[in-house]
Amino acid sequence: MTPVAVNLRAGGGLSRHAAEPHVDAPPRPCRGAVPQGVRLSPGLRSRLTALAFVAPLLVYLAAFYLYPLYRNLDLSLRDYTVRSFVAGDAPFSGWHNFRTVLDDPAFGPAMRHTMVFTFVSIAFQYATGLALAVFFNRHFRLSTVLRALFLIPWLLPLIVSASTWSWMFNSESGVLNYFLHFFGVDPVGWLTSPSWALTAVIVANIWIGIPFNLVILYSGLQNVPGELYEAAALDGAGAWQQFRRITFPLLRPVSAITLLLGLVYTLKVFDLIWIMTKGGPGDASTTLATWSYQLGFGTLLPKFGPGAAVGNILILIALVFGLLYVRVQRRQEA
Repeated sequence: MTPVAVNLRAGGGLSRHAAEPHVDAPPRPCRGAVPQGVRLSPGLRSRLTALAFVAPLLVYLAAFYLYPLYRNLDLSLRDYTVRSFVAGDAPFSGWHNFRTVLDDPAFGPAMRHTMVFTFVSIAFQYATGLALAVFFNRHFRLSTVLRALFLIPWLLPLIVSASTWSWMFNSESGVLNYFLHFFGVDPVGWLTSPSWALTAVIVANIWIGIPFNLVILYSGLQNVPGELYEAAALDGAGAWQQFRRITFPLLRPVSAITLLLGLVYTLKVFDLIWIMTKGGPGDASTTLATWSYQLGFGTLLPKFGPGAAVGNILILIALVFGLLYVRVQRRQEA
């Protein structure tokens, strides 16, 4: 007999629980368990993937660019001494450091030397690099080997290049004065004369920067269609007319970025000048970069605030030229 029948014969009533069929209850999820079957939408998944790839770059930029810029700005807006630099309790001084720098008699010569050093170097680097790029674009025999040899100044460590030029410009044992002796020219104090010190470091910087211009401009020439030169030659255009009508106009975008990068790099050149002249003699070859270092680290009583202010002025100059480049590029694209 079934349990229900036995219960009826015994005179007991059919209980509600006995009449209902037994159904197993679903298992309760454990606390803290991750729901199964959760799927991300394709758009959210792609954004998370892109963020995962960009995250290392963002961390790098924040650690090595944003934080140093913030610290440099903080240094320029506070009255830091050696004690307060260690303790971190420098009082806020506002624009006092910038006014101190602008009123300093050394600011005018440093700014003038920076402009001369930058624009003369860029002009000769670009002109020489463009001439070499056009020359090597002919693809003659051994052009690859010679082009590789021109990259040596760019590949050498800067301290090696600066030390070599210092030896060549040496007043007593330099190779330049040795050759001038054969022509009856008196020795020149390339690095010790206020009239020649800036010229010497400009020459060295031009030599170092030519390979960069050569590589970028040569790459730009590879994108110029050869059919344009063939058509120009059939129309009777000479080499100079082809360069003026075809090569130079089509290289304008590449030339713009080359000049901008060269300007930003040349503005902040410090090690070359410091190794060769240390900004001297006197302040004959002092630029904003070397002056900033001298203020911050070149004396027993460093002036961290004014030194940082000079560095921020350099950043502002580079930013202005960068914005001008962006504006010119937009006008050309429009």
